[in-house]
Amino acid sequence: MLSLSTAPTLTPKPTLFAIPKPAFHGVRIVHVLRTRPVSARNPRALVVTMAKREEELKEIREKPNEQLNEEIVELKGELFMLRLQRSARNEFKSSEFRRMRKRIARMLTVRRERELEEGINKRMSRKLDRQWKKSIVVRPPPSLKKLQEEEAAEEAKESK
Repeated sequence: MLSLSTAPTLTPKPTLFAIPKPAFHGVRIVHVLRTRPVSARNPRALVVTMAKREEELKEIREKPNEQLNEEIVELKGELFMLRLQRSARNEFKSSEFRRMRKRIARMLTVRRERELEEGINKRMSRKLDRQWKKSIVVRPPPSLKKLQEEEAAEEAKESK
C-alpha cells in the first residue's frame, strides 16, 4: 500500500552553531506494509482446530489398549515410510510428518494416563514399554500394503 505525505514546513530552531539544514519541499512517497500478528491470524480457525483435537482425543480415549498399541505401531511404520520417501526424494506432503508425530504423541499420552490411573510408576512404565517394543512383530505399514496391492492389480490387468 502506498501513502502520500507532504512535508510540513519547519522553522529552524535557533542554535548556538548555525548549521544550514537542507529543507525538503515536495511530496514524499512512503511504502507502508500492513502486518498482522501471527497469533491473531484467524481466531475462528484456532477454535476449529482445537475442537478437532478434542474430538480426536475422545476417539483415542475410547479405544482399548491393544488397539491403541497396534495403531501406534502402524503410525510409526507410516512415519518410517515417509522418511524413506523423503530420503529417496519422492513427492510427499511435508505436513504429514508433524501430523503423524502429533497423533503418535497423543496416543502415547493417553496410554501413559491409563498407566498412571492403574498406579504404575515411571520405572515400571519404562520396563513395560521395553517389553512391549521387543514384542512388536515387524510388518509393513498399511500404505505399503495398499501400494503393493495396487501394483499387483496393475500387473494382473497387464497380463490379461
